[in-house]
Amino acid sequence: MSVPPRYRTRSRVDVSGEESRARAVAAATELFALTGFKGTSVAAVAARTGLSQSGLLHHFPSKAALLTAVLEERDRQDGDFLTGGGGPPLGWAAFDALAALVARNSARPHLVGLFVRLAAEATEPGHPAHTWVHRHYTGLRRWLANAVRTGQERGEIAADAPVDSVVRTTIAVIDGLQQQWLLQPDEVSMTAEFEEFTRTLRARWAG
Repeated sequence: MSVPPRYRTRSRVDVSGEESRARAVAAATELFALTGFKGTSVAAVAARTGLSQSGLLHHFPSKAALLTAVLEERDRQDGDFLTGGGGPPLGWAAFDALAALVARNSARPHLVGLFVRLAAEATEPGHPAHTWVHRHYTGLRRWLANAVRTGQERGEIAADAPVDSVVRTTIAVIDGLQQQWLLQPDEVSMTAEFEEFTRTLRARWAG
């Protein structure tokens, strides 16, 4: 799960050779999802990409730089999907957009696995993705809080809805569903469960 571009900051990696770079990012995404950052080597990414190790390091000077590129590409794809080429959805539209993203992610287990694994690993302050995960949740909370407050201003969402609680609970539901779905994909439907959550949320806090 990601956030609209307006609600996140991005760093840049200076690279050349867009085709090789794209192959490396795709290969690294799969490997990071399977074995995590610590369990993935630059040599393994290079082999899957079809580059020499020195060739890969020409584009990405370190494994941490490669991880940054993977996370930024994930953010870009999800951010574009959430906004649909326009501004960030607000009010109940934000929750509709999240439901659509959850449905989309149900067909992308490798990306869900990437996020779940790295988010857990990156709770350690020294992890290369620690700053990204911190920014991710900060941006997500900021967007959803703005979405709820805008909904209150429009009269879509009840004025007494507890903004912070709604935001934290929504994020917890999505993260928890992702974890359970990865463990039991035949028994847990992220899409159905999150849609039921949003229906309950609307029933309780509709304006």
